[in-house]
Amino acid sequence: MSHFAKVCNGVVVNVLVAEPEFFQTFVDSSPGEWIQTSYNTYGGQHPEGRPLRKNFAGIGFTYDRERDAFIPPKPEGDYILNEETCLWEEVIQEQ
Repeated sequence: MSHFAKVCNGVVVNVLVAEPEFFQTFVDSSPGEWIQTSYNTYGGQHPEGRPLRKNFAGIGFTYDRERDAFIPPKPEGDYILNEETCLWEEVIQEQ
């Protein structure tokens, strides 16, 4: 089985498990598009060496088409996006 994220205006609004063939007959009249995501991908890594879109999509994640990546919501505080992993990293202020 595969995982797919429904993306509307760049934001994940739903995630489901289905075979790719499911979308040949699936009727979805709501706006947005379904984009495949990988449950085993995190920070651009996959245990079998085949990462897909940097991170497994979750509701509220952003899909960045240029990076072809799912990016989690930014945590509160001072964080920057790691371009390699598409994960947020806390900025540590030197004292």
